[in-house]
Amino acid sequence: MCGIIGIIDQRLSGSELSELGQRMLRTTSHRGPDNTGTFLEPPVFLGHNRLSIIDLSAASDQPMRRGSLSITYNGEVYNYLELRQELERDGHTFSTSGDTEVILAAYQQWGADCVQHFIGMWAFAIWDASEQRLFCSRDRFGIKPFHYIARDGRLHLSSEIKALKGSPLFTGAINQDQVARGLYLGWMHHWDETYFADITALPASHNLEWHNGAVRVWAYADIDTQTTSPLPFADHVERFRELFIDSVRLTSRRDVPMGVCLSGGLDSTSIAGTLASATSEHTVKTFTAYYTGTGDVDERPYIDHLLKAYPQIEAHYISPTDADVKGALERIVWMMDAPLPSSSYISQYFVMQLAADSGVKVVLDGQGSDEIMGGYMHSLYRVIADLIRSGNVGEALGEWRAHTDRQRFGLGKSANVLAKSVLTVMRDEPSLYALEFARTAPWVLAQRPAETPLRVEMPSGSRLNAFLYDLIRVTLLPTLLHTEDLNSMAFSIESRVPFLDHRLVQACFAMPNEHKVHRGETKRVLRAAMRGIVPDAILDRKDKTGFITPGHIKWLRGDLAYLLEGDWRELDGIVELPRLMAVLDEYRRGNNRHALFVWRLAMLRQFLAVSG
Repeated sequence: MCGIIGIIDQRLSGSELSELGQRMLRTTSHRGPDNTGTFLEPPVFLGHNRLSIIDLSAASDQPMRRGSLSITYNGEVYNYLELRQELERDGHTFSTSGDTEVILAAYQQWGADCVQHFIGMWAFAIWDASEQRLFCSRDRFGIKPFHYIARDGRLHLSSEIKALKGSPLFTGAINQDQVARGLYLGWMHHWDETYFADITALPASHNLEWHNGAVRVWAYADIDTQTTSPLPFADHVERFRELFIDSVRLTSRRDVPMGVCLSGGLDSTSIAGTLASATSEHTVKTFTAYYTGTGDVDERPYIDHLLKAYPQIEAHYISPTDADVKGALERIVWMMDAPLPSSSYISQYFVMQLAADSGVKVVLDGQGSDEIMGGYMHSLYRVIADLIRSGNVGEALGEWRAHTDRQRFGLGKSANVLAKSVLTVMRDEPSLYALEFARTAPWVLAQRPAETPLRVEMPSGSRLNAFLYDLIRVTLLPTLLHTEDLNSMAFSIESRVPFLDHRLVQACFAMPNEHKVHRGETKRVLRAAMRGIVPDAILDRKDKTGFITPGHIKWLRGDLAYLLEGDWRELDGIVELPRLMAVLDEYRRGNNRHALFVWRLAMLRQFLAVSG
C-alpha cells in the first residue's frame, strides 16, 4: 500500500513539474512514510510514497525502472511468486524479491494483457520512454484508488483526490449530481464520477492509456452474471473452501506484522479462523471497536467463542468515547475526500488506529462477502422474485415464511418483506433504485430527482445476481472500499480483502441462488464451508451487525451537536434552505425518522467547508 503521483504536462517546465509533484507527494505522505521517490523526465513526473510491505530493502523503492519502463504502483499482486517463476522460465531475470519488478516484467512480456494474470489489488502507472506512452490500471474491484484530471492533452493523477486539489487543472467545481446521490443513496463515487466536476475516478477493472496527448480508457474484465454451474451444493462448498483458504494464504504474504479487523460477525471471523487453523500463523492479532451505551453494539461475547477455539488469537479492543470522536472528526472529514454517508466508518477509523498502535502494518478485512453471497436483507427480495418469475410461487412463499420466522418478524414486517419482493418482480434494478432515490427522505435539493442520472445496470441472469453485480460495481462496495482505503492509510496501514479474490467472486456468481440464500439463511455456502473452522455459535447467528455506531442520534445530540448549529447558508444554492431547516427542526424536536439523512446533511456541510 502506497501513494502514487503522476503528471504528464508539456505546459510545465521541469522545475514546475518537480514542484507540483513534490507538493502532491507531501499531501499524501501518510500513505507511505518509509520512502519518497521521484522520476522526472519532462514532460513526465512520477512520484511515490512507499509503505514497505514486501522486500523491505531500498532495491524495491519506487518509482522503479526496468529498461525503458518506470512505474509508480500502489497495492499487492499476491501471486507474484508464481508469476515470477513463470516469467523466469521465459528468460526474465530479477534483482529484487518484491512484486513491483514482477509487474514491470509482466508488462514487458504481455503488454496491457499483463493484468489478466494478476490476483490482487493495484493502481499503477507505467511510463514507457521508448514509446512515449503511459499505461495505467486499476484492479478488478477498485480496492486501490486511482483519480485523475485529463484536459487538453495534460494528465495529472493521484491515489487521493486531495492531492489533485493542488493541480492547476483543478477548478474546485462541485459535482451536483454526486451531491444528490450521496445524500439520498449514500454513494461516495458513481462509476468514474467524484464529488468534484474536474476529478475522475478510473473505474474498477479498467485500464487507461495516455499517448500523444490522447487518453483512452477501457474495461479489461467483468463479472459473468449469467453462467450457472451445475455442481451440487456439496461440491460448491468444497470449491469455495479451497478458494477462500487459498485467498487468505495469498493475502497473508508480507514481510511485516499483520492482523485482522474483527467485528464478531461471520465474515471477519472466517478470516481470523482460517488464519489460525489453515495457515502457518502462530499468533493472530485482531482489532475490534465496541460501544457499551444503551442500544449500542458490543460484539465481544461472540468474539469470546473464537478466542476459546483458537488460543493463538490475541484480541485487541477499542471503545471510542464521544470526546474521541469529536477530536478526530476534522481529520476524518479531511481524509475522506467525500462526505461520510454513515457514522459507522468512524468506528473503522478507530480500529485502524488501534492496529497501528499495536505495531501492525497490514490488516485483513471482510469487505465483499455480503456483496458476493447475498448477505443483505435486500438479497432476499430478489431470491423470492426469481422464484416467482420462474413459476415457483409455493417455493417463494416458503422462502418468505422461513425468513420471517427466522428473524421473528411480526405481521407488519412480514407483509412489508412480501410487498417489496413482489415489487422486485415487477421492476428492474434501475427503476428500483430510481424509486428509492426519489422517496428515501424529504427532497431538499434545488436540483430535482429526475435531473440526476443514475447508472444502475441490469445484467443478464438472475435478479439476485443483477442485484449483487450492482452492489459490487455501483451502489455499495465502491463506498466501502473508498473508506477502507482512506481509514487504513490514515495510519499507514495496508488493508487487504480476501473475499475479493476474483476467482472466488466468479465462483459465487456461478452458483444458483439457493446456494447463496436459502430458507432465510444468507451466505449459505460460506456458513457450510466454514463449519469446523468458525465456532457454531457464530455460524448459526440469525442477526446481522457490522460497525454500528451511535452517531446518527447520540453523537449528533451530544458532542457533535455543534454540527447542526448556524443558518446553513453554506448550502444555499445546493439546497432549498426552508425545506432543509424544517428537516433539522423535526430532528431537534426528537424525531429520529430521518436521523441518517440529517447525518449526511451535516457531513456534506463539513465536507464543503474543508473543500472550500
